Amino acid sequence: MNLCDYTTIRDLLARHGFHFSKSMGQNFLIDPEVPRRIAEASGADETCGVLEIGPGIGPLTAELAQRAGKVVAVELDRALLPVLAETMAPYPNVEIVPGDVLKLDLKALTAEKFPGLTPMVCANLPYNVTSPILEKLVETPCFPSFTVMIQREVARRLCAPQGSAEGGSFSLFLQYHMEPELLFDVPPEKFLPAPKVTSSVIRCVRRDRPAVEVEDEAFFFKVVRGGFLLRRKTLANSLAAALPGVSKEAVQQAIAGVGLPAAVRGEQLTLEDFAALAAALARTQAERGPLL
Repeated sequence: MNLCDYTTIRDLLARHGFHFSKSMGQNFLIDPEVPRRIAEASGADETCGVLEIGPGIGPLTAELAQRAGKVVAVELDRALLPVLAETMAPYPNVEIVPGDVLKLDLKALTAEKFPGLTPMVCANLPYNVTSPILEKLVETPCFPSFTVMIQREVARRLCAPQGSAEGGSFSLFLQYHMEPELLFDVPPEKFLPAPKVTSSVIRCVRRDRPAVEVEDEAFFFKVVRGGFLLRRKTLANSLAAALPGVSKEAVQQAIAGVGLPAAVRGEQLTLEDFAALAAALARTQAERGPLL
């Protein structure tokens, strides 16, 4: 069954009485070359257990099943379960798990489903929950890599060079833990229904150790997020608003102390800059009292 053929998709969905859900961001691929390229880019082989998120009718699932030792696909829309039961019937190494990936214990799931296999993630992520899913994947250390298709604008941001205007706090969070790589774009006409935006495929490989050394990771990321709180303001103003326990004067002194210009903005800083700044702010506050 060609799961990217328009007529096949139409007849399959009609047979099961399925209707697209805008709230779930459902867009099915209609070019077989795209899921093939995504599966190949993931690097999945018989030693791997692949977690897929939102399989739809299963075109990527089928490609992964032909490469991986096992594929577990988590599907939120229960209306798609009978569709997947039909389309995945030829693949005994595929298991469909109903549920919301954001509510699942992924560490426990992979331990149960992939004994003896190296877990990884490969998926076409819904646009409306891209960031929460990526954050959860980053924070699940059993995944050494994930290959995902997301909105192009988001992909560009996540892979932007540190210190560029395109990046943001989530970009730095991702790059602190992972090495992201932008692979290729997928235009809207490759989907049914066609989305209004272009998609991109990225692959993220977990670093052996974080990109920079920090003493207090929680405070470090508080400073990173604070640096982007007021993007049109200077870093000093943004951090003063984000860190109520730290005076603006102390922020300005810390910025000067690490050799940054007084008018610098958060988007101009690299992870190393933020690490140095967080350490300076922590030292300043330690002299004045505990952080609020």
